[in-house]
Amino acid sequence: MSRIRSMVLAGVALLLPVTASAHRLDEYLQATTIAPARDHIALHLRLVPGVDVAGAVIGQIDTDHDGRLSPAEQQAYVARVAHGLSVSLNGEPLALVPEGTTFPSLEAMRGGTGVLDFRFRMSAALKTGANHLAYRNAGAGPDAVWLVNYLVPQDPGLHVLRQIRSQDQSDYQLDLMADPARVVRLQRG
Repeated sequence: MSRIRSMVLAGVALLLPVTASAHRLDEYLQATTIAPARDHIALHLRLVPGVDVAGAVIGQIDTDHDGRLSPAEQQAYVARVAHGLSVSLNGEPLALVPEGTTFPSLEAMRGGTGVLDFRFRMSAALKTGANHLAYRNAGAGPDAVWLVNYLVPQDPGLHVLRQIRSQDQSDYQLDLMADPARVVRLQRG
């Protein structure tokens, strides 16, 4: 009886989905989300170096090669990444202002699971009517791969008309329409 039971359990085990830990090995993933608002544009970058390129990325950050990422080295790397980005609204370049950064442990980076998390904010006033946002990520090295998308605007008066990506997604364009801003007045009773 135990032999039949073992065969049944083995058969059931074969039918169960197998989960595997999958991550990019030889690429430096640079995923960007863009959140437009009437008075600013928020940019969120998640950078994930794969196992095979993690050492090179760590070397770009840990410039004194002491095995730790000092605050100065982290700030310098954020500036380097920001230098490779360009954002414009209606043909006018926007200045990226870092809002927050998180660096993973070196162990997580070497294991291919460490996410460098960078947030930027750009002051920008959307005009009533059509607006055109252009984004470019020049990346860091030949192993970079890009993903980019926008977040649905929280303002119901902002409507995405179209988005265009280059084949490798290093270039991205977003056309959106801004309805006239509605002013909410409080009535005194």
